[in-house]
Amino acid sequence: MSKAANRRELAVERAAKKDAVVALNEVFKTTNVAIVAHYSGLTVAQMQKLRMQMRQAGASVKVSKNRLAKIALEGTDVAGIGPLLKGPTVIATSSDPVAAPKVAIEFAKANEQFVILGGSMGKTVLNVDGVKALASLPSLDELRAKLVGLLVAPATKIAQLSNAPAAKLARVIQAHASKGEAA
Repeated sequence: MSKAANRRELAVERAAKKDAVVALNEVFKTTNVAIVAHYSGLTVAQMQKLRMQMRQAGASVKVSKNRLAKIALEGTDVAGIGPLLKGPTVIATSSDPVAAPKVAIEFAKANEQFVILGGSMGKTVLNVDGVKALASLPSLDELRAKLVGLLVAPATKIAQLSNAPAAKLARVIQAHASKGEAA
């Protein structure tokens, strides 16, 4: 192999690494939560299942070289996960603060090779218990549904109360009318 071909190959490799760092940096800048876990021992099918579950929840999973991920973390809110990046790690991210932790915890229960190390929510670094606490919270969609339910409930009660006096009056009149017929 000639030196020129080797240099071109190294230049392409460096460019690919630079692109990977830029792409990861964008992901870290736009995410609200990042969860780090070891995935050693998972099969390809299990990793595909994890990716599918994350995608369905509105989250994503990235496997990257730790060195490149640490470079990409610089200047982002989730930079606190840097020390967790040791060994075969996977990073789950989502803009919904509950989506990635919820899927990660559920997946870890079903697959003992998937070990959650910790994470970050904004600038707050989370240990495993913090990730579990986040996972136990309701998702944004569930919170929105509860809020809409609370807003609709008073209107429903007002409608019931405004109809109640008329219904009571009708029952009283009906009672007098049936009493009059009986007499």
